[in-house]
This record gives sequence, C-alpha cells and structure tokens, in this order.
Amino acid sequence: MYRTAIESLKAWKRSPDRKPLIIEGARQVGKTWLMREFGSISYKRTVYINFDSNARMTELFSSDLNVKRIIMGLEIYADEKIVPDDTLIIFDEVQEVPRALSSLKYFCEDAPEYHIICAGSLLGIALHNGTSFPVGKVDFLNLYPLSFREFLMATGKGKYADLIAARDYGMMTAFAQDFIDSLKEYYFVGGMPEAVRAVSENADFREVRQIQSRILAAYEQDFSKHAPADVVPKIRLIWNSIPSQLAKENKKFIYGMVREGARAKEFENAIMWLCDCGLVHKVPRVTAGRLPLKAYEDMKAFKMYMLDIGLLGCMTGLNQKTLLDGNDMFVEFKGALTEQYVLEQLIINPELNAYYYTNDSGTCEVDFIVDNGERVVPVEVKAEVNLRAKSLKAFSEKFTPKISVRTSMSPYRKEEWLLNLPLYAIENLAAEVE
Repeated sequence: MYRTAIESLKAWKRSPDRKPLIIEGARQVGKTWLMREFGSISYKRTVYINFDSNARMTELFSSDLNVKRIIMGLEIYADEKIVPDDTLIIFDEVQEVPRALSSLKYFCEDAPEYHIICAGSLLGIALHNGTSFPVGKVDFLNLYPLSFREFLMATGKGKYADLIAARDYGMMTAFAQDFIDSLKEYYFVGGMPEAVRAVSENADFREVRQIQSRILAAYEQDFSKHAPADVVPKIRLIWNSIPSQLAKENKKFIYGMVREGARAKEFENAIMWLCDCGLVHKVPRVTAGRLPLKAYEDMKAFKMYMLDIGLLGCMTGLNQKTLLDGNDMFVEFKGALTEQYVLEQLIINPELNAYYYTNDSGTCEVDFIVDNGERVVPVEVKAEVNLRAKSLKAFSEKFTPKISVRTSMSPYRKEEWLLNLPLYAIENLAAEVE
C-alpha cells in the first residue's frame, strides 16, 4: 500500500531545519505502518519503541532528560546501535509517557542530528491537556484515511491515479465511467487502511463492513476508557447524531438533534474531545467571502463530518447494493456522502482551510469555501450531474472571487468564472486554482 505522506516524510528527512516530527491522526489510519515503512525504505536501521504499558521507558524518561543518557537507554532496550542520520527513532503511543514528549525539546536543541518521529492514537488529547513540550521545537504532520487517489493505487488502478496526478482531464473524460464506478466503491469502502486492504485482496464487501464495525466499536471503547467520565455520555450523543445531522438539507449542526433542549455550552467539551482525537472534522461558517476567512468566522455555526466516508456509511447501515446501484430512497443521503467525500479530499492538503458560507437570510449557501492564503475559492458540491448553481452564482457576484468551483459527476470544463471539476479529481483543487 502506498501513502503519499511518504513523500512528506522524505522531504522532512532532507530538510536542513528538520525537527522531531509528530504525526497526528485518528486510531487505525495507519500511523504505525507509515512510520515503519518510511524507516525501512529511507534508513539503514530503525529503532521502534512502543510506549504503551512500557515500564522501562517510563523509568528511562522519569529521570533527567539528557539526550546522551536517553540514547544509551534506547540502544540497550532495542539492542540496536543508533547512528545519527542513519537511524530512524520511532516513538509510538508516545502520549503514554509525557516526559518522552518533553524530551523532544532537548533533541531539537542539543542533538538535531537524531531523526525522531512520534505518533499516538490519542496524542491530540494529550497535547491539548497541557502535556509539556515547547511549541516551535517539533514539526507536525496530519495523517488521514486513504484519499481516493491512494485508494485507486491500492486497488490495482494505479494508471487511473496517475491520470489524476497528471491532471489529464481529456483522458479522464474518456474513462469517466471507470472513475465513477471506482468512486462509488470508495464511498462504500472509505479509506481506513484495513478496509481498503480487505477489498483489494479479497473483493469482499461484507468483510469491509465487519472491519468498519470493529473500528467503530474500538472508538466507542476509547470514549469510555480515555474520556472524562462525565463527558462520555455527551460524546456518545454527539457521535451518534452525526449521520442524521448530515442527512438534513441544511447541514448546520443543530444541538436540538442531539437531545431536546440541548445547548452548546454543555456539549463543547465533548465536541473538542472528538476533534482532538481526529474522529470528526468541524467546518465553521463564515459570513463573508474575503481574506482572511478566519476573520469572518461565525463561532456559533458549523457543520460536522466524520473522519471517513466508509465509517459514515457503516454507521447508517447503508448496504452495497443501495450505494452502487442507486435507489430513490437514497437520494437525500447521497448528498451527505458526497459532501463528506469532498471534505476529506480537501483537508488532505495542509494549504487549504475549509469553511462554508451562508448569508444572514439563509437564501444563499455555498457548501465549502477554501482559503489557500492568497485567494478565496467557493466550492459547490453536486452528487450527480445537476449543474444548477444559483447560490454559487450569487456568491460570485457578491464577492467576485477569481474562480468558483462546482464539483459533480460531470466532466472537466472551465468557463469564464466557473470551473467544473469532476468529483473524482477534486483532490486537484489546490493546483487548479493557483
């Protein structure tokens, strides 16, 4: 399985300003596999340390954080010589030993020749709970489920993935139905590595759903095991409400759908916990389409999406036949899945910040507004080939962005103010609007 994040890790290794790297991401998105794969292809040796229930590592880091002493202890523990520049040091589940995170400061300042990558399933929680490590002494990389292009590569359709990477829209149009068929499959399978491996090796969609159910069960166990006891019931309520929130025509998150009479204040900690775990993506509303979008953020209004489209389908009990063959009863939720898909492909690009827009009267709504630091790009999402874009036109006339994007099952087409970017190529958005 190939992950494009490998290229980011190679760039990190080459960087003269390299710092210890922290990989953030939800449980089971492939962080451990990525680190070990990177070590095997880019270094002569790898020293892998798992801090989960590791009494020796707890003891090693409980004393002073002298780098030479720590390196000696790691060498004894791993029975491996650590050679600067030739050895990758991996700290996995590093949040279990907070002083190991603190030690990254000293590796950065006193021993930058050592290459260290860290990850942990609940690392976001640890960082936001005040675990001590100095800002500015580490690099960060977010890892998400496989993108649609990675999914194509993993399922033996690498040439189709190459067409997306090359932005060869003429060839993509010629094979549009193949892309659409694969996209429907991706809607069902999603990008969790274990689910993708099951469909690529066995083409067994029942096994895919079993895997997704196990992953969802593991997340539910994490709620009880790691969240504060008084917050757990609220986390469950928020989590279980997401499919119905997205099924609405207006996908703004409504607390009243979580529990009758619910208010934002009582659920803030639960939402923050889910965000810190990487299990949900919160997309804020903006009130204007001008730079910087952050300045126009409405702190009270947002949409919330799952981390993975396959897990969303599994939560709703959506079966393969309904999704792949189409069904009249499925029309409304198809829009929800499509928005979920588009968001996942957008956030993979760290240069893009995603929001959505509605005017004060609610007569104009644009599904996503992205900000690349230089321009604002409105994005309207269509699940099929319906090309009406009244809200997008109204937004464009009011805020005059250089280009507006509509993404649908229709082929690539560029007009004076509007770019139609096929859903299967939405990952190219950043390159198209440069």
